[in-house]
Amino acid sequence: MTRPRKSPARKSLPVRSRLRLLFWLTLLVAGIMLYRTLLQSFTLPPEGHRFKVPRGSSWSTVAEELSREGFITHPLSLRLWLWLRPGEEVLRSGVFVLRAPMTLDQLVQRLAQEPDGTPPLVLVEGERFRDLRAMLKGREDVRQAMTELNDDEVLAAVGAEEHHPEGLFAPNTYVIDEGERDIDILRRLYLRQKRILAEEWAGRASGLPYHSPYEALIMASIIEKETGVVAERAQIAGVFVRRLAQGMRLQTDPTVIYGLGDDYHGNLTRAHLRQLTPYNTYRIDGLPPTPIAMPGRAAIHAALHPDEGKAIYFVADGHGHHVFSATLEEHNKAVDRYQR
Repeated sequence: MTRPRKSPARKSLPVRSRLRLLFWLTLLVAGIMLYRTLLQSFTLPPEGHRFKVPRGSSWSTVAEELSREGFITHPLSLRLWLWLRPGEEVLRSGVFVLRAPMTLDQLVQRLAQEPDGTPPLVLVEGERFRDLRAMLKGREDVRQAMTELNDDEVLAAVGAEEHHPEGLFAPNTYVIDEGERDIDILRRLYLRQKRILAEEWAGRASGLPYHSPYEALIMASIIEKETGVVAERAQIAGVFVRRLAQGMRLQTDPTVIYGLGDDYHGNLTRAHLRQLTPYNTYRIDGLPPTPIAMPGRAAIHAALHPDEGKAIYFVADGHGHHVFSATLEEHNKAVDRYQR
């Protein structure tokens, strides 16, 4: 009688080997889940976020700051990602604008590149000092030191000799440092305008009706407000210089508007032209007491190099330019054509 054959017994893995396999499988799954998590975009506001890396910072301090600001859940996530990455990224210092979507890998790459820097301060020709103060006050990257100071105290703080701030700060585009004080920025703008005015005054034309560089600055501010057309600046300067020389009043609307202050709401009326203020050049002789805006170098140059024509009148043509006239009769015809 033939006995049935016994099938060979399967050898089972030792307990230690099974535990070792389970450990590596668990580690592999955890690693895959961690890797996928690290590749996910982290939270950023739609407009982006300005992130400053101070000089001398490390990746650990960056991880702590990002966690403190709520952009990553824990500093360990960034440290792990850096550990998993091949090679070593060099952390740069400066101000970076982080925009969504951004993964940790993209973040590390961005912080290893050139920083964005602090946005420039753009001061446009023709703006007023109050606009400049508001602009500086609204900058989060500017250290506020003059919030409680009035205009006289601000002038004293920047070392200005003048008694009125209008016109004293040079329009331009300025690079500023993160955390720079507003007073220090103003001092820089003041010294630049002072240097420009001195240089232009030294090369001025002869026979001008100004008694000082400050009077030329006043005229430049009026020119700046009267036209944005570069080619017309010298012509308008010529009209006003001839008016002063002939004892005529300047009769320029921008000075009236400046004198009205908060009472002006966009519509200049005949009543406004009759109102007596130190800036109403329809009622006063000569120049107003101070500039009415911040003029750029081109307007200052025009004030000191006026056109040598004969025009003593001008009127806006409705298309951004002006029509110039040498006689009142010609001027009235131009007014009838372009204004009435």
